[in-house]
This record gives sequence, C-alpha cells and structure tokens, in this order.
Amino acid sequence: MDMAFAGELALNGALVGLFYALVGLGIVLIYKASGVANLSQGALAMVGGYVAWALATDAGLPAWLAIPLVLVVMFGLGVALERVVLRRMAGEAPIMIIMVTLGIEIMLRGVVPGIWGADVKRLDLGIGQDPIFLGPMLINTAYLVGGVVSLVLIGLSVLFFGTLHGIVLRAVSDDQIAAWSVGIRVEHAIALAWGISGVTAASAGILWGSVQGVDWTLSLFLVKGLAVAILGGLDSVPGLLVAGLLVGIAESLVAGLLDPVVGGGTRDIVAAVIILLTVLVRPYGLFGRIHIERV
Repeated sequence: MDMAFAGELALNGALVGLFYALVGLGIVLIYKASGVANLSQGALAMVGGYVAWALATDAGLPAWLAIPLVLVVMFGLGVALERVVLRRMAGEAPIMIIMVTLGIEIMLRGVVPGIWGADVKRLDLGIGQDPIFLGPMLINTAYLVGGVVSLVLIGLSVLFFGTLHGIVLRAVSDDQIAAWSVGIRVEHAIALAWGISGVTAASAGILWGSVQGVDWTLSLFLVKGLAVAILGGLDSVPGLLVAGLLVGIAESLVAGLLDPVVGGGTRDIVAAVIILLTVLVRPYGLFGRIHIERV
C-alpha cells in the first residue's frame, strides 16, 4: 500500500469516525446523566433517517426545512421514551434498565422499517457527489460535509456543558442524591439528556443516510457508537472526538489492507474488537475517570 492511498484511507476514515462520535455522544450524555448505557442509540439514528426521508420525499419538504423538523421530532421522541418508559424503571437494577433500552432498539428496528419499508431509500441533501482532490488523494464530499457538521455539533455539546443546563447535567452526573438535595429536578435533567441524545442520533442518521441511503442498517451505528464511547471514556465528551477519529481510521485502514485478501467484511469487525480490547485492557477508556464501573 503506497503512502498516498494510505493517507486517503486514513483521512476518509477519520471523517466517517466523526459520524460515529456523533452517535457515541448520545450514549455518553445519557450515561453522564443517569449512569446507564443507552443501547437504543442505533435505532434512534435509523428513525431520524427514516423521518427525514419521509418529510423530504412523501411531504416534499426542502432539506433546509425537513432537517430542523426531524431534529425537533427526535428531541420529542427522546424525551417521550424517558418519561413513558425509562422513568418507570427508577430504582430498578441498572442491568434491567439497560435491557429496556435494548428492547427499545429491537422494537424500533422492526417497527419503523415495517411502516416505511425495508428497501433502501435515497435521501438527497443536495451534497455534491464529485470527490475533492487533495493532492493525489480523493476525499469523499459527503464524508467531508458530514464530518464537519459532526465536529461542529460535538463542539457545541462541549460548550453546552458550560451553560446553566449543562452545569445541571454535570451535577446530576456527579451525584444524583446531592443534586436532589439542592433542588435540582434530576428527572428533568435525564429527560433533557435523552432529548439531546435523540437529536445527535438523528443527525448521524441523516448524514449517513445521505451517503448510503436510508434503511434498517442505520441502526448498526449502535456498535460503532459504543466502540467510540467506550474507547473515549463513557464520561468524557472530548474523548469522543479522539476515539471517533481512531475508530474511523482503524476501520478504513484495516478494510483497505485486509479486504482484498479475505474478500471483504473486515470493517465490521474492527468496532467489536476495539470494544473487547478496551474493556479488557483499559475499562475506563482513554479519558474516562478510573472509578467508572462497567456493567
């Protein structure tokens, strides 16, 4: 493999890794607020992609109007899931709550394609298809636009933790009982985290749906997002950025090196291997606090 080709793979992989970081962001936000790993994040990304397609195609709305509407709908869906389903689980063992989020993932993965169809649907956001030349390297335009948008959203989330609502979330993350004692409504903070999680998942689903089309496979973002969240540290938003880049680059390089040899499919294994190695070697991730407990 020559250096130009390796650089092309690494750069495009890094941009895709930012998509993964956007999915992982929702997982981290909910973990920071409630101490529970959200295993429905992949399905939320899928739902966001389907809703965007429905508004843009069935309703005929332009992308500049459809996308904000999708984000509002997904914020509401995230809040509704927390209030209707998760809040009923208050006081239960964390593993039971995690199983409920997995149940939401499985349910949405079956119901949503059943409503709109499982065939691949084209989502046109008006992003050009022509690649960008960077010296001898070709950069996928959709990857570049999606990567930039993901980077901006992750940056905004970091700034968010400096606002009043962000400080409340941080307080709830540190100690829910202490937060209650000073008048913070913990359940509202957790609902807010779920709402934001719905928005970040939908953003990733829309961006990736514009690249590969919209179908049930968008829900497979769950494994990628988990790999990024675990590697970066489940309580570290900045760690998501580094972890996303590492996962994306690793996937791209491994696929570029091994797919021609074994016939394909190696990209999908990388995230699972990263999860396994991180849990075994450094269970608190690259930037997580050491006292984190994994379930």
